[in-house]
Amino acid sequence: MIVPAESTGSLIAVHSPAPRIAAIPSDDGLARAADTRWHGRLALGFEREGARTVLSHRKHEGPLRVQKPLYPEGESICHAVLVHPPGGVAGGDALAIDVTLGAQSHAVVTTPGATKWYKANQRRASQTISLTLAAGARLDWLPQNNLIFDSADVALDFTLKLGDGATALGWDVTQLGRHAAGEQWVNAALRAESRIIGANGELLWFERAVLDSASPLRTAAQALGGYPAFGTLWAVGPACTPELAETLSTELPYGEALRAGATCLPGNVMLVRVVAASMEALQATLVACWLRLRPIVHGVAAQPLRLWTT
Repeated sequence: MIVPAESTGSLIAVHSPAPRIAAIPSDDGLARAADTRWHGRLALGFEREGARTVLSHRKHEGPLRVQKPLYPEGESICHAVLVHPPGGVAGGDALAIDVTLGAQSHAVVTTPGATKWYKANQRRASQTISLTLAAGARLDWLPQNNLIFDSADVALDFTLKLGDGATALGWDVTQLGRHAAGEQWVNAALRAESRIIGANGELLWFERAVLDSASPLRTAAQALGGYPAFGTLWAVGPACTPELAETLSTELPYGEALRAGATCLPGNVMLVRVVAASMEALQATLVACWLRLRPIVHGVAAQPLRLWTT
C-alpha cells in the first residue's frame, strides 16, 4: 500500500508531517498495550507434487483462515482464498500472513472482499505480509482492496522474496475513507513499507509511505493528486523490461477520473501506478493489466477470477 509516485530507481521515501490523530500512543505505549491486542496469524505452504500444486501446509491462529483449495485452471495452479471472519480490523489488532511456494509450484491467492480498517481507539492496527518463492515458482497475489476508515491508524509491511527463475504478479490497493457513505478522511494515518528481494538477496524495490489526513501528499500532483483511491501493480520476471513498460503505458487510461502509468526498475521489476476517483474503476484497470501481463510474465493464459463476480 504505497502512495503512487514515479520512480526510476529502487528507493522511494515519502514523508508527511506528524499525524494529527488525537492520543495515538507512542511505540512504547503500543508495546505496553500489546497483551490486549487481537492477533491473527496464517501460514500457508504450496508444493509441486508431480503435475499438481498442492496446499501442503496451513497453520492459523486467531481470526485468519483459508478456504478449501480450488483448481479452476487445472491441477498445476492452486487457488486459495484468504478469509478474515470478523470482516474488519480494529485498533490494536495485528495480522500476519506468511505464504511460501516450493520449487515450480504456482498459486493464486485472493480474498473475497475488501479489508476494512476501523477506528483506531487510540491504538494502531497492523498487518505484515511475507511471500517467499522458491526456484521457478509462480505467484498471483490478488487481494481485494484496503478500505481505511476515518480515525484509523494503520501500519502495513509487505515483503516478497524470489528464488531463481521465480515470477510474480500482484497488487496493493487502498481507498481512504468510505466515500459512498459520505465519510471524509480527516483524522487518520497510514504507514506502509513494501519491498521485493531478488534471488541473490539484492533489494530490487523498496518504498515507504507515511501519510496522514493533513499531509500535502494527498493533493500533490506527484502523489495522490486529490484522488481517494490508489494502487500499485507489481510484476517481476525476465519478461518485465523497459520495452514492455513503455508499450503498456501507451495502453493505460489517463484522464480526469483515473490516471495510470507504468515504469520498469532494474532487476526486471515493473510497476503500474493508478490513482482514481472510484475504487471500481481502479480495480477494473488493475484487473485488465493483470489479464494483459499474466501470459507474458508467467506464460499462462488469464481469465477473471469467478470470485470477483460473486
